[in-house]
Amino acid sequence: MSKIPKGRKSVGGKPSPSKSIPTTKITVPTASEINATLDGSKSPLRLHLFILLGLSILLYANTLGHEFVLDDAIVITENMHVQKGWAGLADIFNKDTFHGFFKTDKQGLLEGGRYRPFTLAMFAIEGSIFGQKPFWGHLFNVLWYALTGVVLYVLASGLFASRWNKMLSAWLAFAVALLFVAHPLHTEAVANVKGRDEIIALLGSLAAVFFSLRSYHSGKLGWEVLAALCFLVGIFSKENAITFLAIVPLTYWFFTNASIGQIFRYTAPFVLIAIFFLMVRSNVLPDVQIGTASNELMNNPYLKLEGNQYVPFTSSERQATVFYTLGKYIQLFLVPYPLTHDYYPMQIPRMTWGQPGALLSFLLYLGLGIYGVMGLRKKSPIAYGLLFYLITLSIVSNIWLVVGTNMSERFVFMPSVGLCIALVAGLASLFYRIKLPQITWPQPVVFSIAAIALIFGVLTISRNNAWKDNLTLFRTDAKTSANSAKVRNALGGELIARAEKIKNDSLAKDALLQEAATNLLKAVELHPGYKDAFFLLGTCNIHLRKYPEAIKYLEGAYSLNSSDTNTVRNLSVAYRLLGQEEGEKRGNLANALTYLQKALALSPNDYTTLRLLGVAYHVTQNYSLALSYFEKARNQAPQLADAWFELGMAYEFVKDDTNAQQAFAKAGQLDPNIQQKFRDRNKGVGQ
Repeated sequence: MSKIPKGRKSVGGKPSPSKSIPTTKITVPTASEINATLDGSKSPLRLHLFILLGLSILLYANTLGHEFVLDDAIVITENMHVQKGWAGLADIFNKDTFHGFFKTDKQGLLEGGRYRPFTLAMFAIEGSIFGQKPFWGHLFNVLWYALTGVVLYVLASGLFASRWNKMLSAWLAFAVALLFVAHPLHTEAVANVKGRDEIIALLGSLAAVFFSLRSYHSGKLGWEVLAALCFLVGIFSKENAITFLAIVPLTYWFFTNASIGQIFRYTAPFVLIAIFFLMVRSNVLPDVQIGTASNELMNNPYLKLEGNQYVPFTSSERQATVFYTLGKYIQLFLVPYPLTHDYYPMQIPRMTWGQPGALLSFLLYLGLGIYGVMGLRKKSPIAYGLLFYLITLSIVSNIWLVVGTNMSERFVFMPSVGLCIALVAGLASLFYRIKLPQITWPQPVVFSIAAIALIFGVLTISRNNAWKDNLTLFRTDAKTSANSAKVRNALGGELIARAEKIKNDSLAKDALLQEAATNLLKAVELHPGYKDAFFLLGTCNIHLRKYPEAIKYLEGAYSLNSSDTNTVRNLSVAYRLLGQEEGEKRGNLANALTYLQKALALSPNDYTTLRLLGVAYHVTQNYSLALSYFEKARNQAPQLADAWFELGMAYEFVKDDTNAQQAFAKAGQLDPNIQQKFRDRNKGVGQ
């Protein structure tokens, strides 16, 4: 075993103190120790590694046939930098993570900006080698996740070995890793390819701690360099790895006999990497202000509707709501059912301190914090796990900064390591109390965790099915998160997209559209200022041929954002179709002209609207005005034989035979059968 060299000096050149700090030391397994015996018994390490790797792959094997879902479009399928493969790497590292999707140089594409280039680079390289196929994305997610479980096991076995005998430590570490890899809360990070950022951030951070401890015990600089590189990968994958600036010294304090000076010494490389990351981030995103709160409910859940506008929660309401959601994390760790990817407004209600859920959660976290701090002196592994959880959760807790949503299951991916450690250490203390140091085979602990892992494994496999594709995910989670405006909107949008792929009108198409309308109505009910939901609801009603309803909701979207080109286009289409319906089906030319003019005001160069206005004015016998619109229509679509033929007919009605013949000739050049087509349709302008 690697041991601290006798007479080892601290950074300042003085011998490490041995009086005030217990002479405990971490023992990190080395390659040569894999097949060694522990306390006279054969090492279970190979068995543990085999089980952890096999279980990780088995639990997520049913995701390998899944599609790209949710935010995979933002970071993979519709990210222009990722789609370029190797050629896109420079832009990936020099622009906001979401720049490739939004395709704009505007800084702060989302609140605070996003700079997570490493996993985007992984996606780009994978796409260049294997093609942008979801199978490979899911496969690599599973493999990286399995490796994370292994690294956690090896690290935990070393940490526990500073407290207990090596056989016991190996089994307790196995229990920690087993609980971690089987936990259903991790399905969002693993089953969603975009969740790679969570996996690599944790993997890099855990590996960095492991190699840092190897450097501490061996005195070899190479391990420290490797630790720095691992942390570099982790923090460039996702910003929450920066919380390991506190985890590293905490780990040294709890599980080594390092002096304060040595702790600072071995934490220093992590600090330097973090500073480097922040410098690069600020250079790439120079205008981004971290901590600025959005006025849009979907980016800031701590807003409430008063009158006709959203205003911030009071400080008391916000903190009560935050602690209520923090309590949900503990609840879901212990009972991970039902799960959902969406906790957006109004799924999490606005809370006050007078409500038991908020108050009890606050007291729970206060107790966890006090226990963790009190455990600093005794260096209790339970306290370490709790502090690990609280520290890594802090950055996404919404206590300090608004992260854009109330909560998310992926946010607890990294913090769950701490809860796994605390739970296993707690069970060990509960079962064995004083006798724990003499135990080598902690059967009650391992069997208890194995039973929990079995149940969790079934839940994980079942939950994976929801991540098959967007429609399955949104339909499933709209039931769990029935009061989330966002998932209702997402489901509505996906249903419309599916309906649009059905070319001909059918009962199946209408059923999809009706389901979409139901969910979108709920979305605008939950969030009356939800521009996207108004837009989709209007679009849905266009497909359902309910044009007055379409106009109602598209006008709502237009009032919320008049510069959105999609809204302007679809509102123009709705006006045009209603105008056409008024003229052709109801014979109400006055209404037809009113709606067509509104359509034209929004889309002055729309060929179909110009043509219909020409037809309408022709029917009212205003032939000169009709001619002007047919001319404008021809100018917008000079490649269409129909445009020239109708223009020729309009010229005939104003007795301009020369231009009429020229127009007919041009139409004949473009389509020799144009006259026969008009006869077959029996739709001459003069009829």
